[in-house]
Amino acid sequence: MPNKRPMGLPSARLILIAAVAGIIAGAVAVYVKPTLSGNATETAETQCEGAVQQAKTVSELAKGDIAALSGTDAPRRLQALTFKGPDGGTLTLSDFEGKTVLLNLWATWCGPCREEMPALNNLQAAKGSDRFEVVAVNIDTGGDDKPKAFLEETGVHQLAYYRDSSMGVFNTLKKEGLAFGLPVTLVINRQGCLIGSMNGPAAWDGEQAKTLIDRVSAL
Repeated sequence: MPNKRPMGLPSARLILIAAVAGIIAGAVAVYVKPTLSGNATETAETQCEGAVQQAKTVSELAKGDIAALSGTDAPRRLQALTFKGPDGGTLTLSDFEGKTVLLNLWATWCGPCREEMPALNNLQAAKGSDRFEVVAVNIDTGGDDKPKAFLEETGVHQLAYYRDSSMGVFNTLKKEGLAFGLPVTLVINRQGCLIGSMNGPAAWDGEQAKTLIDRVSAL
């Protein structure tokens, strides 16, 4: 049986992994910047004009446990991302407009995900509301048995069950320059605009993460 840690107290191992990820993310950000072109850029800028300050807030608060998180240089909508909801129906990010969303992609074979999922579960328990949700999307291929067993084993009961067995959502984010491996996490504002992203795990139930969620959800 896995060792359980007290709610709200990130493991030392997770903090160490997150710190290393922050250094790597900083280096990657120098070379990889998501871009849009032509009319698509103008449309995205118009739709997400108010997200620029939120992205700056993300960058300012990305310290400590969440140092690997980066505010995006180009806030834009990613509404084409599709995955299955708890009832098996198809969802897109449009279905979450009105909420700040922490979108996380994970898989059962991802070692760092095993460390991170309880922290995401704790964050949802502490901050989940009609204004905020952790949307953790499993991208295992195959059936539901293995992902559901993983959640049960790790004590994750606060997160709704979202799935994309086609891995299409991961591949889309990879093409956008936002996903390099697992886990990958995006911060989406209440208008559905990307304002932050990171690759690698983080202690999402730490005080720094909670402060970030409070700040961006209030804007």
